Amino acid sequence: MKLINFTSAGHTRAGAIVEDQVIDLNYAYQAQLKAEGKYRFEEIAHAFVPATADELYQGGKESLQLAQNAIDFILANPESFDKKVVYKKNEVKVEAPVQKPGKIICVGHNYREHILEMGRELPSNPVIFAKFANTILGPDDDIPFYPISDQLDYEAEFTFVIGKQARNISEEEALDYVAGYTITNDVTYRDIQRRTLQWLQGKTIDGTAPIGPYLVTSDELQDPSGLDVILKVNGEVRQKTNTANLVFDVKKLVAFLSNLMTLEPGDVVLTGTPGGVGFAMNPQQFLKDGDVVTIEIDKVGTLENKVRATEVVATV
Repeated sequence: MKLINFTSAGHTRAGAIVEDQVIDLNYAYQAQLKAEGKYRFEEIAHAFVPATADELYQGGKESLQLAQNAIDFILANPESFDKKVVYKKNEVKVEAPVQKPGKIICVGHNYREHILEMGRELPSNPVIFAKFANTILGPDDDIPFYPISDQLDYEAEFTFVIGKQARNISEEEALDYVAGYTITNDVTYRDIQRRTLQWLQGKTIDGTAPIGPYLVTSDELQDPSGLDVILKVNGEVRQKTNTANLVFDVKKLVAFLSNLMTLEPGDVVLTGTPGGVGFAMNPQQFLKDGDVVTIEIDKVGTLENKVRATEVVATV
């Protein structure tokens, strides 16, 4: 399943992309329950297949399976409900598959080649920092470029979303706690990031985390290793790697993080960026107004966003 949030007529709801269609998951499940003669079908649907993807993750694999069953039903019975369930993709605005996560955990220095280009040694433990929900953009959004810096940089990040509460989880069971996988561009204002030892300032400016194009659920992508990762700026390849080059892979990160903190459904983990960031190029090449950043990851999809210069919203 390819999970999204989508907006139509001012309302944002949980959906799934099936070819060139978007299916409203909550309404699809309502339609199925009504056809089965269930009383209180609306209430049951809201409990088990909620109207937003953020709530859907809280239901774990049971809710995801019910959502898949509802997709199958509505594809076979497209006229079975009095509310609009199926949209053409170009009729809606596709949003990030997670919009209000409790945590956005980022891993730094996790690809061998990126560590070397930054002149550092391989870490013995994951380097972690945070982004916040204010940074999230969808795949149909532009990246805002505020005039607070001229060092706007890109970072391709293979990303996973937690599917059930995790605490003190072993590597062997770690993947069972992952809802699915997506792509994030960890957009960074480099000079702001580097003006203190703590990176948070340059990482948490509004609109610095485009996520998408959807979440591929873990039943479809069962093995997150060995996936090619490519980032292009205006068609020029800047970053290229494979998730096999991660120092700490998904299993290790779930185990490590869950032994520090309780991971909750909908928490987002960015696994790190490979070599080729603009800051490390000679000469340095930062993003500018109008640039198009495209990130492709095998079996996950393509995230593409345009950089758009905008007015300053805050003093930093």
